[in-house]
Amino acid sequence: MAKVLYLSFLKVISFLFSLFFCLVKTTILNYQSPTTGLFPVKTCSTCKEAKVRDSLYCAAGAWALALAYRRIDDDMGRTHELEHSAIKCVRGILYCYMRQADKVEQFKQDPSPSKCLHSVFDIDTGDEVHSYNEFHHLQIDAVSLFLLYLVEMICSGLQIIYNTDEVSFIQNLVFCVERAYRVPDYGMWERGSKYNNGSTELHSSSVGLAKAALEAINGFNLFGNQGCSWSVIFVDLDAHNRNRQTLCSLLPRESRSHNTDAALLPTISYPAFAVDDDALYSQTLDKIVRKLRGKYGFKRFLRDGYRTANEDKNRRYYKPAEMK
Repeated sequence: MAKVLYLSFLKVISFLFSLFFCLVKTTILNYQSPTTGLFPVKTCSTCKEAKVRDSLYCAAGAWALALAYRRIDDDMGRTHELEHSAIKCVRGILYCYMRQADKVEQFKQDPSPSKCLHSVFDIDTGDEVHSYNEFHHLQIDAVSLFLLYLVEMICSGLQIIYNTDEVSFIQNLVFCVERAYRVPDYGMWERGSKYNNGSTELHSSSVGLAKAALEAINGFNLFGNQGCSWSVIFVDLDAHNRNRQTLCSLLPRESRSHNTDAALLPTISYPAFAVDDDALYSQTLDKIVRKLRGKYGFKRFLRDGYRTANEDKNRRYYKPAEMK
């Protein structure tokens, strides 16, 4: 009787894994670029743009299912496919970033929106798509998210970093992220101020993700178990403490103009878990739920006009009177 129940249980598990794999395959992996490994912003059009943050979350979905597949005996080769789809995406982002290595050096000297890494790339070639005047590329949280997932995937046994050049570049990215506490950016929604006038702000979501990334990568060996002393990444502890103090002083607000924001959800919960104080965590979460939850989900932030009937699609920025 016990053997029959055990075999029935295995069949149910196998069916569920096959169902999840089909979902990931049809909704995510089928759209992955065969050249760069990035994922498109839109799947229902001919859009050739790929954003760093979107691609990372797609890769995380495939990687998470690969971790689950490791626990069963006959995976039919799916573990290998899922793991290497995630590796290809992360290495594709690394490739796009390393082509802008000169911008990293410039940003360290002058952390301005015109010197930052691009956050949107051509899905086939990895080329820069929009200029700084056309798109708000300064997004500290996207770079921090890349570092965070890089560490987590290497911890799980994936081989992503191959040589010392890549190690040195990652260390340079860490130098840039360390100053998140004093670098205003455009945030997760790529708009900066709530008033949508092209100005940058210091965002709790960006500082929180930077803090989480720095905690994860400090003393981490990018070659995994096969590395040595020169493949270890180091973090300035003073800079980390300043990020932590800045985050605690900003919360539960998102920024100067944002009373609260849905971008704080990935900061206080998965994937960053950046808040150590339980009381501050509860206060921030309660404020998000109380002010942003609606009938069909959560608003991004209060008075968000994106894709509303009143928003003029022909204008990039709002008029000052429209936000009063």
